[in-house]
Amino acid sequence: MTGRLEGKVSIITGGGGAMPGAQAVLFASEGSSVCVTDVNIENANAVVERIKANGGKALSHQLDVRDQDEWDTLVQVAEKEFGPVDILCNNAGANFRVSFEEQSLEMWNQIIEIGLTGTFLGIKAVVPSMRKAGGGVILNMGSLASIRPGGGSPGYAAWKMGMIGLNRSAAGSFAKDNIRSVLISPGHVDTPFIRGNNPHSPNDWKTSIDNPENYNKRKGSTPLGRLQVPEDLAQAFLFAASSEASMITGSMITVDGGAAL
Repeated sequence: MTGRLEGKVSIITGGGGAMPGAQAVLFASEGSSVCVTDVNIENANAVVERIKANGGKALSHQLDVRDQDEWDTLVQVAEKEFGPVDILCNNAGANFRVSFEEQSLEMWNQIIEIGLTGTFLGIKAVVPSMRKAGGGVILNMGSLASIRPGGGSPGYAAWKMGMIGLNRSAAGSFAKDNIRSVLISPGHVDTPFIRGNNPHSPNDWKTSIDNPENYNKRKGSTPLGRLQVPEDLAQAFLFAASSEASMITGSMITVDGGAAL
């Protein structure tokens, strides 16, 4: 590896998941000390074990992104262990793949509170630490729904469209502190989020890509001819976090194999 993040300190939310886990492993291989956070600490621990087995520096920390006190504690832990935070990757999210009329207020609140409010709280908590570091990068997870939300889950559509505004607000607010904010929007990524059945992302045969009809529909709508894998997104996050993207802020980078065309 090239050491593009040598000496940097990163916080990665939802870090036990497929895409955030790939970010954590790649960032560590590029020299960053990584705080892998997840509401499920066992999943975060597994990613940290992989990083340490490869000689990287990492710690795991349980985090509910909806809790401001937990965010404040996390930043204190990161600073004590590694130093001021340079990079924040906001990945944590949820979805319930039901129609507008079928989506309950409870479903809506869970999606918005984890995805949108959790990102807002994370930015608020980490920016003071980034100021200590002399600057930083906030990387936010978007979606095809940030481009064309369509029908289906209204909470997910509102979250992902809302990320555009939140990302731009952060970029405009903290540019004077040498802090950038970038939204990265994937297309169809083969992960447990759309394959497995999880409390934060329920799937059944009608929605899972274990169903060949669903898999082929997503693949067929991707002009480059394959679903993405977590490593595809991790490379985009790495670029956005690196000095190579030093003049990119407030923007959205779409990594979708052409699916939004």
